[in-house]
Amino acid sequence: MLFLLLLLLPAESRSQTDPAQCRYALGMQDGSIADDDLTASSQWYESTGPKYARLGRDEADGAWCPAGPLHPSDEQFLQVDLRSLCFVTLVGTQGRSGGGAGKEFVRIYRLDYSRDGDRWISWKSRTGQKVIQGNSNVYDVVLKDLRPPVIARYLRIIPVTELTSTVCMRMELYGCSWHDGLLSYSAPEGQIMAVPGYPIAYLNDSTYDGFLERRLLFGGLGQLTDGLLGMDDFLQTHQTRTWQGYDYVGWRNDSLGPGYVEMDFLFDKQRNFSSMKVHCNNMFSRGVKIFRKVSCLFKPRLISDWEPEPVGITTVLDDKNPSARFVTVPLGNRVGKELRCQFSFADTWMMFSEISFQSNMEVIKPRVIPVHTRLPSPLSTADPEPELSTTLQSQETTPPFMVSWPVDRPDDGSTSVLIGCLVTIILLLLVIIVLILWCQYVRKVLEKVQFSLLLLHVL
Repeated sequence: MLFLLLLLLPAESRSQTDPAQCRYALGMQDGSIADDDLTASSQWYESTGPKYARLGRDEADGAWCPAGPLHPSDEQFLQVDLRSLCFVTLVGTQGRSGGGAGKEFVRIYRLDYSRDGDRWISWKSRTGQKVIQGNSNVYDVVLKDLRPPVIARYLRIIPVTELTSTVCMRMELYGCSWHDGLLSYSAPEGQIMAVPGYPIAYLNDSTYDGFLERRLLFGGLGQLTDGLLGMDDFLQTHQTRTWQGYDYVGWRNDSLGPGYVEMDFLFDKQRNFSSMKVHCNNMFSRGVKIFRKVSCLFKPRLISDWEPEPVGITTVLDDKNPSARFVTVPLGNRVGKELRCQFSFADTWMMFSEISFQSNMEVIKPRVIPVHTRLPSPLSTADPEPELSTTLQSQETTPPFMVSWPVDRPDDGSTSVLIGCLVTIILLLLVIIVLILWCQYVRKVLEKVQFSLLLLHVL
């Protein structure tokens, strides 16, 4: 019982992948992304090929340039293979310098992404906007937040132009490894809460990038993996220009028949699962509670059957604290490539804002590095949506991000060693100072004693 209570205690927890911290350079500028991982639909010359599209570097003719002038109807692209699934939160772009002779840059672009290299998805903002504002000159680096973030292995930057013109660009991607390894989840479509006397709450998965058939979502990822946690009051939201209930995906008990929500989770490879974390709303005064129990089945391989023995827990319901919370579900180190979980209702409504998985399998760390290089000044930075834009000069903040700025990768090991060395040096200095003061004190005492003896001898 105590164990279950500890699992359900509300806390200021973060999701497994925090978009505000997942902002490391993925390797364009420093070369960690190899030349062979960069391809393009075309190139003007060999010296303007995709391998020269590295932010902050001025090699050969200084950038990637697609062949010939770009027409409004053309679709040229620069493609990056990250070699593994990454959680991409930020894109940096720059024009062609070419040793001072370059004049070309990309004013507007689109972003396509893929997790398998076959199915390509066009990124769009939370308000449905597909185009992203780029550069206004060849020198400044412009950083754009991706809201929602992208979970992908392959990305394509697609320049867009309204008039026929020559375009060139350099770029960098920022983010971190997608440790969950989740390729897709399926679930019933989110529903609308319309209660007389209260605002209407739209609880659909608005950023889901898969398919919708017969009110079932499948083959994609969405709000349950975007790293953003819903608030205690599900009508409130972190986002601007969105509707009430936006941060949650929710279902009504009597609309689903069996009294539970069934979700399937497909992963990139077979994994050994230790736990699952589900961020739930618990605003019981509105008929919303965490799930009553959950039961999960495992499939070791896609061609195999579901294993007969489920794993799950029965939760301890909380009718006193309405705070949203993570519920941790131990998965007993079961092995699988696909999971099927049934979440049973405890009240009229059930709402989730985030689901993440923890695995004790060896996970290869991403090719992510800190940003140690100096970017050209001035450095403009903005969000694809104007009202969410931030600049380095103003340092304005827009929740849930602080500023559109890459972060240095923390080095906990070396930092601890450095702190330990500094503390040791300080303690040694303090000991030396105490010894010096003590020696001075003893010397003065001895001088006084000698003076007293000399005076007595004279008398």
